[in-house]
Amino acid sequence: MRAILVLFDSLNRLALGAYGGHIGTPNFDRFARRAVTFDTHYVGSLPCMPARRDLHTGRLNFTHRSWGPLEPFDNSFPELLKEHGVHSHLVTDHSHYFEEGGITYHQRYASWDFIRGQENDPWKAMVQPPLERFRALYDGRHYKFGTEIDASSRMRLQHAINKEYMNDEADFPTARCFASGLEFLEANHAADNWFLQLECFDPHEPFDAPARFKAARETGWTGGILDWPFYEHVTDSPEEIAEIRANYAALVSMCDAYFGRLLDFMDAHGMWEDTALILTTDHGYLLAEHDWWGKNLEPYYEEISHIPLLLHHPAHAGRAGARVGGLTQTHDLMPTLLEIFGVPVPPEVRGTSILDRLRAEEGGRAVAIFGMFGGPVGATDGRYAYYLYPEDLYAPGLCEYTLMPTHIRSMMSAAELQTAELVRDFSFTKQMPVLRIDALRDARRIPNVDGRVFENCGTQLFDLVADPRQLSPFRDAVIEARLRAGIVAELRAHEAPPELYARYGL
Repeated sequence: MRAILVLFDSLNRLALGAYGGHIGTPNFDRFARRAVTFDTHYVGSLPCMPARRDLHTGRLNFTHRSWGPLEPFDNSFPELLKEHGVHSHLVTDHSHYFEEGGITYHQRYASWDFIRGQENDPWKAMVQPPLERFRALYDGRHYKFGTEIDASSRMRLQHAINKEYMNDEADFPTARCFASGLEFLEANHAADNWFLQLECFDPHEPFDAPARFKAARETGWTGGILDWPFYEHVTDSPEEIAEIRANYAALVSMCDAYFGRLLDFMDAHGMWEDTALILTTDHGYLLAEHDWWGKNLEPYYEEISHIPLLLHHPAHAGRAGARVGGLTQTHDLMPTLLEIFGVPVPPEVRGTSILDRLRAEEGGRAVAIFGMFGGPVGATDGRYAYYLYPEDLYAPGLCEYTLMPTHIRSMMSAAELQTAELVRDFSFTKQMPVLRIDALRDARRIPNVDGRVFENCGTQLFDLVADPRQLSPFRDAVIEARLRAGIVAELRAHEAPPELYARYGL
């Protein structure tokens, strides 16, 4: 058996034609005609690396800690595959794997290829960058060149520097990711027992696509490049919003086109009869819906939490073009991939194989919960979306549980680690004690970077059938009680620490 997981970052479900999108995604739609489309697939932990820990381990990350590496006690599906004779290969341009907060993921694969230059990857060095030329090219609202006093501004300068070395479409990271993935397939398509994870940071911001993809989406904008909105409330004009959205759409079109090259390869080499193919993302993105750009600070609206999932499995080829309901989540992919290769699922796993949906053995979980460490808890039963806020998002008492004390781009501080104590509170740590560390208010965890904080929007409930765009929040004691019971059940299943129940009034 062979399997390919194509993982994009920030691919909005409604960007795909198979989910009603209007961008134009002929290759994603072409795959949907051969695959099973999952209609109620949701995130687990947010954002990027927490989602990947869910993917690797089959458990939720956000119940115990913020952004960080895989733990010494974690089960990792590519490592389990490797231990059972399945070669696992990672191709990615996702530079978070090579920062402090992601350093233990890529080594779990048997082999890997890191494509340099995406976003703020510290790839190319310019000691004296041409700031005046950059200021003339990029819009100052998204790129504050010459005032690199915060992490976000430094990231944007590094991106502009990296772009100096991408003169042709083939130089773009997504193009190089697919070239590397196809190189792996060219060398190994006739072999058996391998897994390929082809992972692209696009269409994550910055929304930077080659000219041919942008040409069909010209908005008439004559100002500087507007492709990297800050995570904040929308203050842009309709013309500016249209330009940013067009840049996102152009990048989705690029992702779709290169995904088509993978489909072409599978067609040409007759791979559909013995190779599984999965297409998904880690989370979505707000493009001015709900008066927000981005993610992290607001409720996990459907545009963020309800994500695409399409699966082709040779044993279920007769289901081509079908749509499947039942709640599934990111951490269900781990046991799915183990099942595809006949590898036993460890007892610590809390996800369930999505192949159960194809066998109609069950209808999926009753309630899915999702969120970010320290933020509101999201929950859905497929009909209602619920965002449960604590009374005080920044009250003391929240703790991180980890043996890998890092944040996204730094070690935990001395002030944090001075609060640490070893505890043996969880069975899933395989008898290893873990550090319990006070989650200090000024810690460098997401989203507490450059002064950004969760906005306390208050607990909200939405009816996704009557109000799919989530414009009219309401409250209903009976519905909320049922969803809160579902949250409690999931927290118990994941051995959430006791302070979480008190924090959310559960």
